[in-house]
Amino acid sequence: MDLNPPRSATLYAALQIGLVALLVYACGRIVLPVAGIMLWSAILAVLLYPLHRRIAVRLGNRWSALLIGLFGVAVTLVPLVMVATSIGTSIYSLFSDLQNNSLTVPPPPPRLADVPLVGQKLTEAWALVATNIPVALARYGEMLRGPAAWLVSSTGGLAGSVLSFILSFAIAAVIVAYGEGAAAFAQRLLQTVTGSAAQAVRLVALTAATIRGVALGVVGVAIIQSLLIGAGFFAIGLPAAGLLTFATLLLGIVQVPATLVTLPVVGYVLATEATTPGIIFMVWTLAAGLSDNVLKPLMLGRGLEVPMPVILIGVIGGMLADGLLGLFMGPVLLAVGYVLLIEWLRRQSGEGGPQIERPTP
Repeated sequence: MDLNPPRSATLYAALQIGLVALLVYACGRIVLPVAGIMLWSAILAVLLYPLHRRIAVRLGNRWSALLIGLFGVAVTLVPLVMVATSIGTSIYSLFSDLQNNSLTVPPPPPRLADVPLVGQKLTEAWALVATNIPVALARYGEMLRGPAAWLVSSTGGLAGSVLSFILSFAIAAVIVAYGEGAAAFAQRLLQTVTGSAAQAVRLVALTAATIRGVALGVVGVAIIQSLLIGAGFFAIGLPAAGLLTFATLLLGIVQVPATLVTLPVVGYVLATEATTPGIIFMVWTLAAGLSDNVLKPLMLGRGLEVPMPVILIGVIGGMLADGLLGLFMGPVLLAVGYVLLIEWLRRQSGEGGPQIERPTP
């Protein structure tokens, strides 16, 4: 018996595969430029869906989604524009002062020379910059060219990052409005992959719980804390307040105490400002720096244990891959991947998975 299929059947199968491949390629070209925004929108939608369900009971589905979208854009836009403007102004002033030879650098502290191995060289380089910036630029300019180019390109990308955040909230509002359909689609997709409806429901709940736990307990706490600290920086009129606020945000996401930034700043303010404003600033900044101890127990997901190296790799990799947007998206996505990997490994070894509570409406 001839087991070879007819040529017409082979040609028809090849045509089907080719058309599917062409469709996948065309869809990929369309989706790839906005893949980061879509992923962050999905994270925001999962995070905001319980709030949407509460509001929709009184206002209705569409009005609730519209309200969440507008509020999210407004809350995100104001601090982002302030920080981005401050960072851009600080960097522009730095390069302008360098070009006009008007940049003033204080002399190195005497104790710097006592640092082992590098103290003497750092003191000589610092003293050269403080006394003769053109000669210092001629000597170290080639070394600083790469970081300077990265700094300029990063500054130029701030406007794009702000626009990406606005689009993400707008898209998240649309996803939230169709949340039940999106959840059903995710369950059907996972059921096709796993072959089990119960396992699909569990994985959807596990993913949602991980997103909410990391987004609220890590990223959310870091954002709130940096906004509180940054408000003090801007209120006191601190130079480079935007850069310092951004540094505080980075430290908060990677779970490093904000005191690494706030303590030197408090010392600077106490040394340069009047006594009363300096004391008020110190009390506010120290209280805001300790706010994560109160916020984390309230916002961190119960039963979720994501190691700090996973968060740190997500922050660094996300920022290198997608800039400011990746700073927030990276740790959440990597945490989801880590939790799902642990779940799969435990199932393979015959153990029960982690007991993650279903997200409450």
